[in-house]
Amino acid sequence: MNALVREPRSQSIEDYLKVTYQIQEQSQWVTTSALAERLGHAPSSITNMVQKLQKLGYLDYTPYYGFRLTDKGKRLALGMLRHHRLLELFLVKVLGYTWDRVHEEAERLEHVVSGEFVERIDRLLGHPRLDPHGDPIPTEEGRLQETTHPRLLECFAGESVMVRRVSDASGEFLRYAAELGLVPDARIEVVECAPFEGPIRIRVQGKDHYIGRDAARRIFVERKNAKSSKPKRPLP
Repeated sequence: MNALVREPRSQSIEDYLKVTYQIQEQSQWVTTSALAERLGHAPSSITNMVQKLQKLGYLDYTPYYGFRLTDKGKRLALGMLRHHRLLELFLVKVLGYTWDRVHEEAERLEHVVSGEFVERIDRLLGHPRLDPHGDPIPTEEGRLQETTHPRLLECFAGESVMVRRVSDASGEFLRYAAELGLVPDARIEVVECAPFEGPIRIRVQGKDHYIGRDAARRIFVERKNAKSSKPKRPLP
C-alpha cells in the first residue's frame, strides 16, 4: 500500500500539517506564533486548529515547549510535500512555467489532484529527487533525503560554494535570484563579507554582485573549498 495515500481531510488541515513539518525541519519544537507568522492567521485561530489536530492524532503537545508532528501527522505532511514538489517540477519541465510562478500554482493544485495523478507525474519525470528550487521530493514510500546545507549568510570570504537550494517563499525573490544566476548548481565565490550588517560581495560566472543579509539567508549552499587560509568571519 502506498505509504503516502491521503485520508479525507480539509485543505486547511493539509496546509497546517505541511507548514508544521517545514518549521520542524529548522526547529525542534513548533510554536503557535511560528505557525501564525507562516500562515498569516490570528493566534486564536492557530490555537483552535492545533487543538483539533491533537484530537485527530496529528500532533503531540508538550507544555512550555510546543508541539511536534506524530508519525501519522508526519506521514501526511510528507504526502502533501510530495504532491507540491512534483507538481512544481511538472509545471516547469512540461508546461514551461518559470520557477518563480510554480509555488502558488502548486499550492492550489496539491489539494485537488489524486495520488494516481501525482504518481504518473513522477514516472513521466523519471522519479526526480529535487524540485525546481532544490528541495528534496519525498518518495512514494514516505522517505525524504534530508540534507542540511549552510546558508550563504554563514559562509566566509574566500570560500567557493555551490547553490543547492533557494527558498521558494517569494516569487519576487526567485526572480531576483535568477537574474543574478543564483540557481541550484550555480558556483559562487564569496569575495567579501562586510561588517556591521553590511552586504556580501559574491562572484557568479565572473560577475560581482552585492547581496543583502536577507537574500543570503534564503540561499542554501554546499561548501567546495576555501581560497583563503584565514577567511574573514561571516556576517553576525
